[in-house]
Amino acid sequence: MRSFVLLAWLGLSAVGVASCTSSSGIDSLGLDRLAPSKEITSAIPRPSSPVSETAQADVAVVMDVSANADAGMPPVKPSALVGGSEARAVEATEQVALSVPDRPIARGKVVRHRFSDAKPINFGKVSPKDYAVHGVDVSRWQGDIDWVKLKSQGANFVYIKATDGGDHLDPMFKKNWREAHQAGLKRGAYHFFYWCRVASEQADWFIRNVPRVEGALPPVIDVEYNAHSSCKRRLPRAKIIEKMQVFMDRLEAHYGQRPVIYTAPDFYDDNLKGEFKDYPFWLRSVAAHPSKRYPGRDWVFWQYSGSGLSHGVDGKIDLNVFHGSEKQWWAWISGATSVAAR
Repeated sequence: MRSFVLLAWLGLSAVGVASCTSSSGIDSLGLDRLAPSKEITSAIPRPSSPVSETAQADVAVVMDVSANADAGMPPVKPSALVGGSEARAVEATEQVALSVPDRPIARGKVVRHRFSDAKPINFGKVSPKDYAVHGVDVSRWQGDIDWVKLKSQGANFVYIKATDGGDHLDPMFKKNWREAHQAGLKRGAYHFFYWCRVASEQADWFIRNVPRVEGALPPVIDVEYNAHSSCKRRLPRAKIIEKMQVFMDRLEAHYGQRPVIYTAPDFYDDNLKGEFKDYPFWLRSVAAHPSKRYPGRDWVFWQYSGSGLSHGVDGKIDLNVFHGSEKQWWAWISGATSVAAR
């Protein structure tokens, strides 16, 4: 996802400035300590609200770890959780009971990857090619995508940039969301989190723009440092955890899926070590296997390259793998994408 961070200054830095500087409320002025916090987490008493108080997952995805042992890969652990059956939408008028069907979803065909890389890396004993299920993540910077061709190259899933902050929608999101599904890719949406915006406002903006549909991958919160943003605040670790929890609680209540946390090494080292142990992680690690860069951290997705090359896309694209075998992929998908459509 660094493609957004690295390219935003070329032509759309004004968008980033607007997103951060247009923040509403005291929080945007850096004066949030002078007034009661607008961030509400499960760690402190909640006001009366249609949002589920606990929003705790009640279904764990049980995976068969034996397939990875023979390949020398770290075992997959059931870190991806599905939202509880009583989770509710943010607005009272949108309350809906959720349930997880007890039958597996229909399986498609996993396409073997044929991506290349402009900057190939020797990852050592366990490399991306050892994993069965590959995918990509995209934003406006990939332009018009030929999704059929991209899937034929091994893109079995895609995470699509949807929103950042509380007022920016990626202009290609709706098109990418529709066409990826039509081409048969498993699709999900991600939000680039702004530290100068109130977390609940960001969650509401994401919910407003990302459909809640059966079969979609769990939503993603992208947390990392952005040197090109007008927001230069480096919040205390506790405040970062608080804001993330607010955002994720609201998404889980609305979508009925536990959000995935995407992050990069520097941000992880400063803020996320030892945190959110019951959340699925998507880890960026373009020079080493995640087990070396994030020791002890379970993960579901690994972003191993920001310089991928593929038919169907002009220029470079981020490449990812799922942590497990094809069998484990379908087990995870069966639980993680089971939500009732409106």
